[in-house]
Amino acid sequence: MSPELKMYDEKMQKTIESVKADFATVRAGRANAGVLDRITVEYYGTPTPLNQVAAIATPDPRTLTIQPWDASLVKAISKAIQTSDLGINPQNDGRIIRLAFPQLTEERRKELTKLVRKYGEGGKVALRNIRRDAMDDIKKKTKKSELTEDDQKILEKELQELTDKRSKEIDELTAKKEQELMAV
Repeated sequence: MSPELKMYDEKMQKTIESVKADFATVRAGRANAGVLDRITVEYYGTPTPLNQVAAIATPDPRTLTIQPWDASLVKAISKAIQTSDLGINPQNDGRIIRLAFPQLTEERRKELTKLVRKYGEGGKVALRNIRRDAMDDIKKKTKKSELTEDDQKILEKELQELTDKRSKEIDELTAKKEQELMAV
């Protein structure tokens, strides 16, 4: 890969990591601490990510336990989970919060599959935006005579191949997540 495209490849890889993080927040009927990554709790007046104020464990495939390091946070954490889009009601005994993940209904699986496709498509749009920025950059360099027209064609071809490769990665991740969601 040419050095001119290295920066754009790194941006594309970050986009794929972002899509993976989005997919981790979609619960697939099994307990996964990743679904709590976007939940924040007021801690001394500051919104703090849940995983920074509590220990999160998976005692069995359908349960998550959240044990706050500061016992006064139990109510705040329960409230944050209830107001989130998780769709799970937390149970607490005053010290530990338990989240029981029910089996997903067919309808909910289809909703989540649509959400996964939306995240995947968002990632592909981001890739296309990166490609467009790179193309603009290549054209500017050609105009300034920093690149020859032959070099421009070679770089554009390389860039398209890179974009196709990264786009295929997102398609594979999307298909894998959909399969995980639809598995009973």
